[in-house]
Amino acid sequence: MRTAGYVLIFLFGLLALSGCGKTGEEDGNQSMDIYYLNKDETGIDSEPYTLQETDTNRQIQEILKVMAQAPDNADNKAVISSSFTILEIVREGEQVILTVDEGYRNLDPAAEVLTRAALVRTLTQLNGIDYVSMKVRNDPLTDRSGNPIGIMEASMFIDNAGDEINTYERARLTLYFTDANGTKLLQATRTVVYNTNISMEKLVMEQLIKGPNNDELFPTINPETKVNNVTVKDGICYVNLNESFLTPLPNATSEVTIYSITNSLVELPNVNKVQISINGNTEGSFRERIPFSTIFERNLELIE
Repeated sequence: MRTAGYVLIFLFGLLALSGCGKTGEEDGNQSMDIYYLNKDETGIDSEPYTLQETDTNRQIQEILKVMAQAPDNADNKAVISSSFTILEIVREGEQVILTVDEGYRNLDPAAEVLTRAALVRTLTQLNGIDYVSMKVRNDPLTDRSGNPIGIMEASMFIDNAGDEINTYERARLTLYFTDANGTKLLQATRTVVYNTNISMEKLVMEQLIKGPNNDELFPTINPETKVNNVTVKDGICYVNLNESFLTPLPNATSEVTIYSITNSLVELPNVNKVQISINGNTEGSFRERIPFSTIFERNLELIE
């Protein structure tokens, strides 16, 4: 038995935990979303659920039991099925470690990624649980190229609503956010698992709009902004945003907002320049300072 962490033996139909180890925090009857596979295994869908347990370790057990049962919505499927078995659950601080049997390797590649996405997105809603990792018996879980998956968090799994899944890939993005004063650009790297139906250019924009993952960086784009479409032609990336982009954030200058987009997109190998439009219109200016008709190039002077 592990000495660092709380080991839970997972048996379908049972919620009892072993009596040894530390107990979880008393979290109350938390409302959350349980994620399931859709019936075609092309995406994940959520259903609301109210936890019965109040102890975090028992909540983990409860969630995994629910995820092994048929959901209320007939269009969804249980994530934990007869295809594989969870052999052990270990909680180590903010991380849940799931050990599964060899049957997990037989999952369809797209369904396997969706299974991970559903497990991670569900479990990390618990107070004090931010990460999930998985093993197949004693071996770390790997992707199709044999690379270890490692520790996962909810933000790694990017939605591409409305499109049928072809495959998922892992990408490392270079993004530019701002400092507390909103006058400089600060570089950040982010690893995401994304649906290849979404272009890398749109992925970069959606991650910029989502904002930074830590308290040392600050967003540059109004989070209500939507990406209408993004196209690349002859090295120029044309970014079409909705009107919410025109409502600026108080902590970012006009130049910082524009060049956080430009510098982030130009990090992609196929992009050299950027033009921004609002609902397809390049008339007017951003904050009455920067014309949308401008084709922007990388700005190194703003990078701290």
